[in-house]
Amino acid sequence: MIRNISIVAHIDHGKTTLVDRILELTGTIECRQMREQFLDLMDIERERGITIKAQPVKVYYDALDGKRYEINIIDTPGHVDFYYEVSRSLAACEGAILLVDATQGVEAQTVANAYMAIENDLEIVPAVNKIDLPNANIDETLSEIEDLVGIQPDDVLLVSAKTGQGVRELLEAVVNRIPAPKGDAGAPLRALIFDAKHDKYRGVVIYVRIFEGMVKSGDRIVMMSSGNEYEVGEVGIFSPFMTPTDSLSVGEVGYIIAGIKEIRNARVGDTITSADNPTTKPLPGYREPKPMVYAGVYPGLPEYYEELRKSLEKLKLNDAALIFEPENSPALGFGFRCGFLGLLHMDVVRERLEREFEIAVILTAPNVVYRVKLRNGDILEVTDPAKFPDEALIEWAEEPYVKLSVITPTDYMGPIMNLVQNEKRGTFLTVENAGKNRIVMNFEVPLGEIVFEFFDRLKAVSRGYASMDYEFVGFKRSNLVKVTVLVNKEPVEALSFIAHENKAYPLAKRMLEKLRDLIPRHQFSIPLQAKAKGRIIAREDIPALKKDVLAKCYGGDVTRKMKLLEKQKEGKKRMREIGRVRIPQEAFLALLKIGESEE
Repeated sequence: MIRNISIVAHIDHGKTTLVDRILELTGTIECRQMREQFLDLMDIERERGITIKAQPVKVYYDALDGKRYEINIIDTPGHVDFYYEVSRSLAACEGAILLVDATQGVEAQTVANAYMAIENDLEIVPAVNKIDLPNANIDETLSEIEDLVGIQPDDVLLVSAKTGQGVRELLEAVVNRIPAPKGDAGAPLRALIFDAKHDKYRGVVIYVRIFEGMVKSGDRIVMMSSGNEYEVGEVGIFSPFMTPTDSLSVGEVGYIIAGIKEIRNARVGDTITSADNPTTKPLPGYREPKPMVYAGVYPGLPEYYEELRKSLEKLKLNDAALIFEPENSPALGFGFRCGFLGLLHMDVVRERLEREFEIAVILTAPNVVYRVKLRNGDILEVTDPAKFPDEALIEWAEEPYVKLSVITPTDYMGPIMNLVQNEKRGTFLTVENAGKNRIVMNFEVPLGEIVFEFFDRLKAVSRGYASMDYEFVGFKRSNLVKVTVLVNKEPVEALSFIAHENKAYPLAKRMLEKLRDLIPRHQFSIPLQAKAKGRIIAREDIPALKKDVLAKCYGGDVTRKMKLLEKQKEGKKRMREIGRVRIPQEAFLALLKIGESEE
């Protein structure tokens, strides 16, 4: 009697709190061990109030039909940057609880997750949460679910994850509506790796869903992608802590420890089979994640380069959407070019590196991937502005576009239209009704325009009521230019960026203004310049630290003063020629701020 479910919703709609009530109702956690957001295991999750990692847990539920059901629950993130965690979780389940906040209604990520569940052929159990709040608008939310997701109001359950109201009825719907997993316990082992983590004492711990056969301690297993063999040392379940068991059989979700030392040998999406009785057909696995944002990651001190590499490898095991490759910067030394799903994903990776691996890192300004066709016919994908070809060599350049969906009250349609079309170079596509006084606005927007502070601006112009989701649609030709920043007449490629030619000057101007404030004054004046299309388009100057060389002159001929000033001027000029400018770490993040409008 097994049921495998995932809980999906928009961010902050109460997924983790609902799991808390289920853990209490089923007696999985003792009262003395219970805490809020129990499955949010990382400090960064608890501090930010968001789920970053999908987390499995097994509960046993005594249903009203007198039977005991084993329910494997995977709590998933709600932010668009972590959609890959959601997609992996759904592939390991037969059903999903779709949670909607009664005070906020159906939001963009709710619709995206619902369609993702439908694409995976999952049975959906819809539920409206937070019905205990005085501002809950249940009828309107039910109407929105019917309009946007196509689920009848009679099929939707009403729950309060805070008080526990309706949670038992929700579990009854799970055991009655969601089908039991299919599979043959006597068939050759086929297990899907849906997640993994690195334990410094036990090696790689792999999280698996068993689709066929069974596995127990002492069995020899094979990774189908690499052919590597291992002996299973321990199998177990999440209850919610890792708890050893005798075996894992068809339909179960658990973990396997097999002395895997090399992180690359436990690839998420790989199929595990038995070495003695192997299967010939691997499971479909996962579609490879496509990074949307790229940035350079460098160790705070050059000697920590190797430690940073090992830390990124361990983090990639736990975060399969992260990609990285070595690169070298004249300004920052050896580091890595990393791909992320979004800015929040990038910020979380940086913070996890600093907290979990105790490595201080420097992040360069993020950028998206561009496609360039050279005059010799070669097509390049450029993820680093420093490697953007010279304009004389380029036939055309393309930038990535996304379909942006914004769900908002009708009152904010005008400001959002102005933000997307006038400020972000977006094109309006369609508008749809989303229930009483709410609409869905669809745009086509360059990805580079929405990865920088767009979410904050959207929340500002809509007073927090609008929500957004986006999906990649392809590349389109655009008038792109590379803006090179020169500090003391020397190009600093780590500060270079790519922009649409209409925005190159205002972005360069704001960039130099921020650098002027961030770079400390030296003994000589420092010119800051921005160069595009072979000419200087903007300039700022950092004045030299002043020293009064005339302080000891109490009179005498004016030529004496002139000689001292001329001598100082010559010294400053010589110093500027041989001096080195110290650029602080904050300067490399200045690009994150240049898109902000001046209030």
